[in-house]
Amino acid sequence: MAIPGIPYERRLLIMADPRDKALQDYRKKLLEHKEIDGRLKELREQLKELTKQYEKSENDLKALQSVGQIVGEVLKQLTEEKFIVKATNGPRYVVGCRRQLDKSKLKPGTRVALDMTTLTIMRYLPREVDPLVYNMSHEDPGNVSYSEIGGLSEQIRELREVIELPLTNPELFQRVGIIPPKGCLLYGPPGTGKTLLARAVASQLDCNFLKVVSSSIVDKYIGESARLIREMFNYARDHQPCIIFMDEIDAIGMFAIRADHDFVVQEDFMKAVRKVADSKKLESKLDYKPV
Repeated sequence: MAIPGIPYERRLLIMADPRDKALQDYRKKLLEHKEIDGRLKELREQLKELTKQYEKSENDLKALQSVGQIVGEVLKQLTEEKFIVKATNGPRYVVGCRRQLDKSKLKPGTRVALDMTTLTIMRYLPREVDPLVYNMSHEDPGNVSYSEIGGLSEQIRELREVIELPLTNPELFQRVGIIPPKGCLLYGPPGTGKTLLARAVASQLDCNFLKVVSSSIVDKYIGESARLIREMFNYARDHQPCIIFMDEIDAIGMFAIRADHDFVVQEDFMKAVRKVADSKKLESKLDYKPV
């Protein structure tokens, strides 16, 4: 369409302006749509988290309003639906379980909760953890890096080869056909960095860490030290991968010869250590390598 009195170039600009404006509006709306879509995804994720929290709160509220349950331990599975359970107060019962429960997890030794009236297995409970072992697992190793340790470069290299490499790259050992070492012994005079090296390994690896002071687990009562050692290794087995750091291990290796009672305690304790170390049920056997 000809516009009198306006040059041809100016006429082209006037005709192109509505198109450019429409294109800019389209781009702006597209960016707004992307921004709104991103916000919508974030709100959906928040809604999922809030829904999970709401369901958890509802379940906790129902558990608080319900009647208490009996804690028991599964002894044996008779059939697909029947189990022999020993209650904490002593008697044993042949009971059934809820249909919603995964029966493959009801193995001998599993702690379960029983209904007060029907004695039906309502849910399975986690393994009971000794308070001392629980405190060991919540020991904060601190944020220690290898670069902060000076003068022990050779020891750090060997320690990473023995402890860190089998956890981070186990396929290297499988490819070569070598059984990876599962432990090492740090020895030396006091103040040479043994505990600091262990803290550095624990802070660099994303795994569970048990800090054990050996002198604190030696008990005067016969059988208590052996029980604590079993609890410690059972916790490590249930929370793999796990690093057990036993500080001041010479405290459990010395035999007190002042009285026969102390000798019996130490002998019973060392038997438990050897029994756990030689157990075929452990996925990681103890294989010491000096550093």
